[in-house]
Amino acid sequence: MLRVEALSRRFGGVHAVQNLDIEVQPGELRGIIGPNGAGKSTLFHVIAGHLRANSGRVLLHGEPIDHLRPDQRAARGLGIVYQGARIFRGMTVRENVMVGGHCRTRHGFLDATFRSPRWRREEAEIHARAGALLEQVGLRGLEDRPAESLPLGQQRSMQLATALAANPSVLLLDEPASGLRSSERSQFARLIRGLRSQGLTLLLVEHDVALVTSLSDTITVLDLGCVIAEGPPAQIRADPRVVAAYLGSVEDDPS
Repeated sequence: MLRVEALSRRFGGVHAVQNLDIEVQPGELRGIIGPNGAGKSTLFHVIAGHLRANSGRVLLHGEPIDHLRPDQRAARGLGIVYQGARIFRGMTVRENVMVGGHCRTRHGFLDATFRSPRWRREEAEIHARAGALLEQVGLRGLEDRPAESLPLGQQRSMQLATALAANPSVLLLDEPASGLRSSERSQFARLIRGLRSQGLTLLLVEHDVALVTSLSDTITVLDLGCVIAEGPPAQIRADPRVVAAYLGSVEDDPS
């Protein structure tokens, strides 16, 4: 579903990512962990299209997407939930989610200007889908609230609904639990488990090791831009290199 081949990215003389190979299967939830400076964020932004690789390539559905802009990658099925809860201020919760669906519409500028039948039909479909997604993420009844009035946990859920509005086949999650309280983190984890059970392919970049191990099918561990370990959560927890370098005495998530 998503493949990274021999990917490298340098910043001056610093190799942030070095010759990475990662392959994510359809329906898999792949976790990416590692300390600060391991290359997680660089990898994420290269896949998303915000950074260009110095070498290697990224493939989605077996097709290279390196030449595509971020919005074009979204239209191909690559969804993104960023670390910061990015919202459109001055718009309602529903309107924020509807923005995510517009990358899939076919109407053009003139259709929107003159409110053609195609525009009206597609807007009605996006409006209805936004409502269904908000119910799915637990925000039913908040559709007409100003988006900026929501607490952080609900903003993060709204952002997830916005990404889902584009009907992605692969969803990238950039530290989605960052800044959330324990109860909010648990709620968000339940949402992710639900998406996984529906067959959505997910790539989760996260500092919370307990959260990653509780959610992921496979975990890739990075250090200084290189893969040092890869496998199911139990194998990663038992890997001496990973335990010594990253996990220490971290205990299993009681949930």
